[in-house]
Amino acid sequence: MVRAKGLPVTTRVRTLADLGRRLELVEAVVILDMALHRRMVTSLQLEPWADAHPGFRGVARLRRAIELAEPAAESPMETRLRLLLVLNGLPRPSAQVSLFSASGVFLARPDLYYPSHRLGIEYDGAAHRESLAADNRRKNRLVEEGYRLLRFTGGDILGTPDATADLVRRTLIQLPTHL
Repeated sequence: MVRAKGLPVTTRVRTLADLGRRLELVEAVVILDMALHRRMVTSLQLEPWADAHPGFRGVARLRRAIELAEPAAESPMETRLRLLLVLNGLPRPSAQVSLFSASGVFLARPDLYYPSHRLGIEYDGAAHRESLAADNRRKNRLVEEGYRLLRFTGGDILGTPDATADLVRRTLIQLPTHL
């Protein structure tokens, strides 16, 4: 226990470990991604807690959540999209990778990226409705440089997850690999 404003509270590590043990896996990873992204904790702090408490209920889920966590994730829906892909048997994509033209000009930083296929994946939330023209120009620059970009909304992720994963799977199969 530690104190915050004079009150006894659990440490950040303990609080996040408890959430990771008790929440459904996807929601546990959403919380861990947020905490890691904001540098509230590190995986190197969470892993020893799990190792020190093997008998606690939900520690296996916590370990899996730590394994799936991604500090570069910038939103809960990005996390949900990444997990939708991984939990459907697709390879884990990289997160927030900067992409450049052949001449070295910055093009974009998609939410998720499969480098061997030059496939970027984006979650389009409400903010993207206001930046549609800029998003379209960015996508055109990516396509011109030989990248492919898939965009998904909350409706895709939450409403038709199997179709979303299948589209990414089919796209990965169709695209040549670039090693």
